Amino acid sequence: MDRLTAMQVFVEVAASGSFSATADKLEMSRAMVTRYVGELEQWLGARLLQRTTRSVTLTDAGEACLHRCQQMLVLMDHVEEETSYHREVLRGQLRITCSMSLAYAQMAAAVVDFLQQHPQLKIDLNASEGTLNLVEARIDLAIRISAEPDPMLIGRVLAPCASVLVASPAYLAERGQPQAPSELSTHRCLSYAHFGKTVWRLSKGEEQTHVSVTSHFSANEATALLRAALAGGGIALQPTYLANPHLRDGSLQVVLPDWKVPDMSIYALYPSRKHLSPAVRALVDFLVQRFVKQPW
Repeated sequence: MDRLTAMQVFVEVAASGSFSATADKLEMSRAMVTRYVGELEQWLGARLLQRTTRSVTLTDAGEACLHRCQQMLVLMDHVEEETSYHREVLRGQLRITCSMSLAYAQMAAAVVDFLQQHPQLKIDLNASEGTLNLVEARIDLAIRISAEPDPMLIGRVLAPCASVLVASPAYLAERGQPQAPSELSTHRCLSYAHFGKTVWRLSKGEEQTHVSVTSHFSANEATALLRAALAGGGIALQPTYLANPHLRDGSLQVVLPDWKVPDMSIYALYPSRKHLSPAVRALVDFLVQRFVKQPW
């Protein structure tokens, strides 16, 4: 039995709670998934999973085994990457995560260009708005937009992230262009569900203000709010990496151009400097150079 493959299969089953989903993700038959899990249980002499017709859950032994399997798989990734470093060829697989909007606007193209330089490397991109535990999810690198990144992670700034208030020409023709932040309270606003939903912070020079807005439509993801703004749904707060192409072609217009939204930063985050693989280091250096001129 290939015990490392069995560990990988077991970890994926534990994460998805499904033998079928694991088979699809790992591109193997469901019968093979079942065989690997069964052989791992036989090798360890313990039942790792409780199976019913509706769910798959971990036993106590499975909980303990999961943690060790995750450690083993991370260790093997590091061995493969460090060995490839001495061959001056990056190999193996990197697992990275970023927001859906950043994946759409920047990271997907950046990954393609990076892989053209390192054709023996594979990258798995998890586009997600949720906060993942990088160790448990076996994520090598997280690209996050934040004003205050997680202090438990090592962070490197890749680029500033500016935002702007925007609306469609049709919406502004119907409702009028606000002349002061206080007028936002009379407009339909499109807000993020998890932050700044009812209060927007704006500044002009030394002047700062907090504006209470009425959110007629909220979402947890920037591209959804972008599409709503393009459809005439109201005024949205958007990162410039998404908004600028639409500002250039006129499908969106800046609202309150004299007022500035607080900037954030795009960070590369990883759990530890001690085990930073050559492939992760190479990708971070590549992104720093790519974003130095802020292509958006």
